[in-house]
Amino acid sequence: MIDQSPLRSARPARRLRLPVAAGPARALVLMAVFVCAACGLVYELELVALASYLVGDSVTQASVVLSVMVFAMGVGSLLAKRLRLVAAAGFAAIEAALALVGGLSVMALYAGFAWLGQSRPAMIVFAFAIGVLIGAEVPLLMTLIQRIRRQDAGGAVADLFAADYVGALAGGLAFPFLLLPFLGQLTGALVTGAVNAVAGGVIVLWLFRSDLSRRAQLRVLLVNLAVLTLLAAAALASGPFERAARHALYGGDVRLAEQTAVQEVVLTSTPRRLYLDGHPRCGYQAAFVGPAMAGPGPRRRVLVIAGGDGLALREALRFPGVRSATVVDPDAELIRLARTDPGLTLLNRHSLRDPRVRAVPADPFEWLRHGRPGTYDVVLADLPDPRLSRSAKLYSQEFFGLAARALAPGGRVAVHTGAAGPHTLWTVDATLRAAGLRTTPYLDGPPGGGRSGFVLAATGSAPGLPPALRPAADAASATRIRGLPPSTLIRPRVG
Repeated sequence: MIDQSPLRSARPARRLRLPVAAGPARALVLMAVFVCAACGLVYELELVALASYLVGDSVTQASVVLSVMVFAMGVGSLLAKRLRLVAAAGFAAIEAALALVGGLSVMALYAGFAWLGQSRPAMIVFAFAIGVLIGAEVPLLMTLIQRIRRQDAGGAVADLFAADYVGALAGGLAFPFLLLPFLGQLTGALVTGAVNAVAGGVIVLWLFRSDLSRRAQLRVLLVNLAVLTLLAAAALASGPFERAARHALYGGDVRLAEQTAVQEVVLTSTPRRLYLDGHPRCGYQAAFVGPAMAGPGPRRRVLVIAGGDGLALREALRFPGVRSATVVDPDAELIRLARTDPGLTLLNRHSLRDPRVRAVPADPFEWLRHGRPGTYDVVLADLPDPRLSRSAKLYSQEFFGLAARALAPGGRVAVHTGAAGPHTLWTVDATLRAAGLRTTPYLDGPPGGGRSGFVLAATGSAPGLPPALRPAADAASATRIRGLPPSTLIRPRVG
């Protein structure tokens, strides 16, 4: 709660000389509240998004960031009480620090992950630091707006919080619809920091300059110029920094790096590998696709879910008898790249250009929901990493029920569960069985080397594996976890 008692001082406050009338001056302070709130929420969303990309388990990362930040805001509000007697200078210092810490937060977290292999400790430190600085803003702004014209405490709080909440709305909408698609996370954070520094500096140096001595005005100006210079230097270095970090992270020369509306797409050239949101997409497709395509019965019609990169499709088209294949992926830009980028088309062997193939940029859940039953002989669910929250509904009993409905008699479903571990593998197995399918889980890859998990399912009896993969089924059985409940839309359990 904000302390709203009158300022107490051994010396009376100097008379405030404003460059404009009191009404416009109050409006300018409320505009500063709006801008600072928008910037603060962008910092929060940047941390949440980057932590989800780098660490995974989006729900946990969002909970950690937001809870630490809200707690820190309370700490910042208490600490700001000590600055009320020098509210103008204190607000300028806090905004400069917030602009610097928030603006550089994405670069620092990405650097920690790329070169040190972890970012969670730094994420918590930045969340706490940003929260403290955000929490200190409102008490000081409350003091400044009361310096312009005395107002009852309830009315002043209502005005400030209204501007604060509307600014948060603007920041929350600007992040996904403007900053992320047009600037990306790193540059978006730096631009937000610059806006934050300018807003704080202008309000103090112009509107409240009579509260500062000439020396204090010079200090505020120099500090803000230094912050803007550092942010500009970071922006200029962002290109080489990203290239160096990606080289350290992916262990190869990055020839394609693009942030789509859905995910980050990275393709390395030496060795040639594809990564989506930092997760590898190469090397497992043969073990994933082969058992589903090699089973008894016709394999004429194939559906590939979330396989917009064309790699699983490449394996499916190798089998004789395939007459048509449909790829459904929510990332239209990934589909375009898989068709046109020379490196990616070399990797997927131009599978998306095959005349038998139809690629549909759509949400797989909604697409299956409105599809015709009994349409496909094989459904290949090449799903995103299960640790991402946006993937949860694709691992649900409801989704697998829709996939089972899309199968023709004797059809098969194959699900790639990634390298998330046995808990994920056996939860997917339990979820497929809850959807009415019979299952055969198996693992691929060397023991202890990050094995990929798969579940092959069918509507009749449990599907068998080719002789070469029977040891893979035995390896999966050795990790069995019994009694796991299925994952549903209401109670997601995969991740």
